[in-house]
Amino acid sequence: MPVCSIFADHKSEERYTKLSLAYSTEEEERMIEKAIAESTLLCSLKPNIYGGSVTEGKRMITIEYYDDCDREGGKVYEAIIKYLGIEQCH
Repeated sequence: MPVCSIFADHKSEERYTKLSLAYSTEEEERMIEKAIAESTLLCSLKPNIYGGSVTEGKRMITIEYYDDCDREGGKVYEAIIKYLGIEQCH
């Protein structure tokens, strides 16, 4: 897989985590949606997933987990990042 042009940003607090994925093309959007659909099955919690516009024509999809006491969301984020071939998460 070629170097991924999707920008990943991760934030975490005590029982809250989020992964935001910024992309430019419809192909990247489909890849992200497929990765999310397959990876969220790894967690018993239902994530909050939403999207929107960001700068320079990019769009973003964000996956958030609330009350994630056992940090199950981490498995989901790792699977998404691996599926998409993202080498660095900010």
